[in-house]
Amino acid sequence: MKKASLLLGFFFLILTFAGGGYVLLHHGQVNAGYAVIPALWTIICFGYYRREKRD
Repeated sequence: MKKASLLLGFFFLILTFAGGGYVLLHHGQVNAGYAVIPALWTIICFGYYRREKRD
């Protein structure tokens, strides 16, 4: 489960940057959720990974 959370974290990190680029490409006229929602999942996945790594 630890390895899966790490891989999902990197996947969502890539989606965060892609969403941020999409928002910037459209001059902020699209919803910022394209970048924020994957960023939230990135934080959750990396937090879970760090917690599992500590235990």
